Amino acid sequence: MYWKPRTTALIAIGGALLAGLGYVAFQADPIPVDLHVLSRGPLEVTVTADGVTRIKDIYDIASPISGTALRSPVAVGDAVVAGVTIVAVVRPATPGLLDRRSLLQAEASVQEAEAALHLAQTDLARAVKEQTLAKSQHDRTQTLVERDVTSFTRLEDAMQRLAVADTAVEAAAARIDMAQSTLNRARTMLDVPSSLADGDDSCCLEITAPATGVVLSVASISRRPVVTGAPLLRLGDPAELEIVADLLSNDAVRLQIGAEATVERWGGARALSARLTHIAPAAETRISALGIEEQRLDAIFDLTSPPEARGTLGDGFAVFLRIMEWRKDDVLLVPLSALFKRNGNWAVFAAEGGIATELPIEIGQRNIFFAEVLDGLSAGMTVIVHPNDLLTAGAEIVERSSLE
Repeated sequence: MYWKPRTTALIAIGGALLAGLGYVAFQADPIPVDLHVLSRGPLEVTVTADGVTRIKDIYDIASPISGTALRSPVAVGDAVVAGVTIVAVVRPATPGLLDRRSLLQAEASVQEAEAALHLAQTDLARAVKEQTLAKSQHDRTQTLVERDVTSFTRLEDAMQRLAVADTAVEAAAARIDMAQSTLNRARTMLDVPSSLADGDDSCCLEITAPATGVVLSVASISRRPVVTGAPLLRLGDPAELEIVADLLSNDAVRLQIGAEATVERWGGARALSARLTHIAPAAETRISALGIEEQRLDAIFDLTSPPEARGTLGDGFAVFLRIMEWRKDDVLLVPLSALFKRNGNWAVFAAEGGIATELPIEIGQRNIFFAEVLDGLSAGMTVIVHPNDLLTAGAEIVERSSLE
């Protein structure tokens, strides 16, 4: 059997068409990807932390004596001036009433003191008489010596007796003073304390503000008994604010004193500025909200924004801090979502002519969005972000946005 030439040509053409359709059917579709064009720009690396504001210098005022603190002359929020504004008034405690035994003992002490005073007065009277006699004998002996009737030795004896008599009078007078003081002290024990009128504060201790500021808290507005050292109120100047931030220890070691920070979520429309001034030298174990033990410490920041920019920000307000760890104004930026690890090194997929090309790169600083490219890429290149497991070097790709 012989084929005609025309039939042979048709069979050849049909085979070619079948082969082409089979190639198209088994060829993989381009992989849709998201692309990003690299550019240069600033990069900031920050540490975030929650913080609480507090007034730098707090003055806790306590009662210097035991007694009764009268109703507070100031209230929370009142402005005070150092050395001028009276912030507390304390009336000294009055002595308590005596029980029966103590009363009898006090009365006996008074009688004993009165007897001692009477004895001292009697001794003074006797000493005065002896002094008068010694004076008389001295004057008579001196007259006889002047007339050469008696010897000078007798005059010396008279002078000595007069001096002894004078001393005895002075001693007796001193004993009277002593006995009088003892009597006064004993009578004081018998004094019944009188209650002073509520409006009479002449006996009371007035405490003035130690610094200019406002009253932050008052222990009690009402009148109450207090002991020495009992807290009365707290003062501070809200214009002098600082922030205490709770940091992880491995974040704190990367920060330097003087680091700038941005204060957010404090309630105002604009962020405030702050500066790191102190980092606690020791960390302590604290339990996180998830129940995890963490080593944390306190870092202190000074607010550098002017007081008029802070609104009503005061003591104990919650804030959020972004602390500057590193910043550079001109770096080549690559999204972190484009990075992956290959054999322990960083790499990306670059898009070149619709084909994915794997490129090893070297990165430097990074934040939660971008990384600094040190080597392997250049500005204007296009990289694939969020590469999936199907993407390999040499694969045909198509931008996802062009399919929509």
